[in-house]
Amino acid sequence: MKWVWNDTQRRSVHDGKMIAIMSLKSIKTTQELQKIIDGTQSLAFEVPAKKSSRYAFIQSILKQFDYSNLDKLQKGIVIRFLLKLSDYSRQQLTRLIRQYLESGNIQIKNPNIYNGFKKKYSIKDINLLAEMDDRYNTPSGAFIKKQCERASTIFNQKVYSNLSKISVSHLYNLRRSMEYVKKRRFYTKTKSCKNSIGSRRKPRPNGKPGFIRIDTVHQGDLDGKKGVYHINAIDEVTQFEIVLSVSRISKKFLIPILKTIIKLFPFKIESFHADNGSEYINYEVAKLLNMINVELTKSRSRHSNDNALAESKNASVVRRIYGYKHIPPDFADELNKFNMDYLIPYINYHRPCYFPSVVIDNKGKERKKYYYKDMMTPYEKFKSLNNADLYLKDGFTFEIMEKEVYKMSDNEAVDKMNIAKEKLFKRIYEQKLAWIQKWI
Repeated sequence: MKWVWNDTQRRSVHDGKMIAIMSLKSIKTTQELQKIIDGTQSLAFEVPAKKSSRYAFIQSILKQFDYSNLDKLQKGIVIRFLLKLSDYSRQQLTRLIRQYLESGNIQIKNPNIYNGFKKKYSIKDINLLAEMDDRYNTPSGAFIKKQCERASTIFNQKVYSNLSKISVSHLYNLRRSMEYVKKRRFYTKTKSCKNSIGSRRKPRPNGKPGFIRIDTVHQGDLDGKKGVYHINAIDEVTQFEIVLSVSRISKKFLIPILKTIIKLFPFKIESFHADNGSEYINYEVAKLLNMINVELTKSRSRHSNDNALAESKNASVVRRIYGYKHIPPDFADELNKFNMDYLIPYINYHRPCYFPSVVIDNKGKERKKYYYKDMMTPYEKFKSLNNADLYLKDGFTFEIMEKEVYKMSDNEAVDKMNIAKEKLFKRIYEQKLAWIQKWI
């Protein structure tokens, strides 16, 4: 069906039926407008392309239905009809209707006036500049200006007389112009960022504990204020996990937390693996790890699963406990008390995890399968390793850890953690509410 803007009533065939198509002038009541809005009545109409024609159309509709004398319901129908046909926003249409009610007509206010300034530097000058830059391999703007002055005054090359008077700052403006870019294109190869800190490879624990994956989880922003940061460290083999919080990511706050994380793991740390974030790949962290003979590795390019274990634990543990809402950095110490007393014991001694079994498929490729029979807590996995006693640090024994396991049941551990979390979040909410009320 082809729409045309006419003044006569037309008919069109649709699915074998004759459909009446109304014209604008044949519409007499707002009820007929409502039918068009609902799509039950066809209309022969084409939206004008020019702004002046659209304004004239809106004015004619307002005049045709005597808009100023309509009730509120009828005005709403006219407005929805004009929104549908004019393709204007509600704010723009409201402004035009206000103008009609005040003056009786709709006109284009403050039309754009373009100043006919003559360009001082023509395309010919820009081409000369591009040739000079190409000749001297794009030196400084002052050098090119001086060369144009010498060409014009000393060697009498008058073609450069206009460029010889250019300011150095405007010369750089001409270099960014479209005419200059069309004349002279040059490309520089992207330089890779080389950082000698850490080895870019995937760790190979070979069934030994002590190969830590670490990542940072940010607890959101509020009114430009950063929230706390959770440092999530997981052993790749046993999935033994330590979660601690810092108020800011900086040397002052991060280094003490990393020292605490290393002390809390019950086995000797062999390797730290992180993504390429600067909070871990820096000289301070490298120095700390070097002092205790711990290797620092980082994720490889185009290998998104190098730190997949940490990423999955961010979602299944940290986000599940703390959610996504903003937590002020002032609560970092209270969060760490909660982490040490409730969260860390629960996730390591009472929360079962899936552990992968490596199988060989028909093509000889290694694949990881996760079976229900291999589901156990990180502590149980650590204890099941061959010669697990050899990996324990000084001050840790399985007897001491067994007492932590059987001090309470899994259900009691998670109940106590949830009660403590509710109290903690209540204090956070009350402080944020007090802060908001202070500024209202």
